[in-house]
Amino acid sequence: MAALEHSRSLLVEAFLFIILSTTAACVVSTATAKSVPLPPLRFKNSNGQFKILQVADMHYANGQSTKCLDVFPSQVATCSDLNTTAFVKRMIKAEQPDLIVFTGDNIFGADTKDPVTSLKASFEPAISAKLPWAAVLGNHDQESILTRKQVMEHIVPMDYTLSKVNPHFHGKKIDGFGNYNLEVKGMKDSELEGKSVLNLYLLDSGDYSTDPKITGYGWIKPSQQAWFKETSAKLQQTYKSKPSEQAESAPALVDFHIPLPEVKIFRNSSIIGIKQEPIGCPSYNSGFLETMVQAGDVKAAFTGHDHLNDFCGSLRGIELCYAGGFGYHAYGKAGWPRRTRVVVASLEKDARGDWKGVHSITTWKRLDDEHLSKIDTQTLWTKTRLKSF
Repeated sequence: MAALEHSRSLLVEAFLFIILSTTAACVVSTATAKSVPLPPLRFKNSNGQFKILQVADMHYANGQSTKCLDVFPSQVATCSDLNTTAFVKRMIKAEQPDLIVFTGDNIFGADTKDPVTSLKASFEPAISAKLPWAAVLGNHDQESILTRKQVMEHIVPMDYTLSKVNPHFHGKKIDGFGNYNLEVKGMKDSELEGKSVLNLYLLDSGDYSTDPKITGYGWIKPSQQAWFKETSAKLQQTYKSKPSEQAESAPALVDFHIPLPEVKIFRNSSIIGIKQEPIGCPSYNSGFLETMVQAGDVKAAFTGHDHLNDFCGSLRGIELCYAGGFGYHAYGKAGWPRRTRVVVASLEKDARGDWKGVHSITTWKRLDDEHLSKIDTQTLWTKTRLKSF
């Protein structure tokens, strides 16, 4: 009898495996090509600014039926994933960003009934606003019937997204899914309209260690760093070459989910913002900070993952910044509002009043409170001086 029950159990498990695998395959195969072609990213407003909204850790699940975590008891009955959606929409209306960057844990895979529906709902505010957006994965996006590759393959065809699975790199495999760069062109009708005056790098920091000898979270691998270094070098060379050759490299920003091990050195006395939980970084240091320093163009890197940290700290000429937890189905702290980060790059003008390259990069945070409070405005970088502590 026990053998019969065991056989039945194996048959049920095999059946479920086939169903889940088929469902995942169908999910990816039904993704369609973008219906809306996107123009290149460009500085185009009258004040010479390009504004990026960073959204970290939405943890979206099933919409109204998914309740909030770590809110006051009086909020529990009416609080759900829809509060996260409403916050994104408030930010779009208030800041009118040129680009939204979602830095991972966009959905909380383990709680989703249908990850495809959850992905669509999580990014819907950007799509309905017809705003360019880009996404990387965190450590929770794939915790359903979809693999990390399948999650990214489903994101890429969505409307208005600039997300990519991975670039071509001399026929070599690049670890992870969602490593790519974006170029922001200079002002139209300026001498730099055809050049990228601001470079954005987005990388997959993984989920958990795949090395049995190393525990904890994933990290940015050598193959990813090799791609990053080559891409950075090429972009810098192009910027300094004719036509309209420039003396200095265009600044670059980097986005990924899991913070670097070096972030652990920061104390509240040396940062802008607050550190109120341990740094959830990998136990293995893959040297990506050194890689960014050696590249020479990176001015700041932005992460999520640790929802109760929202600070920026300067290390070796690069600002390492958290956005703070955004989503309501993510752990947080009652009375400490969910929040997001805004980053603005500003162009300079020459003596004749013509638009040139980026002169400064500033940032601030917005809180999901009654007034959408703006806090901790700071300059991350200026062309004439690097900030240091």
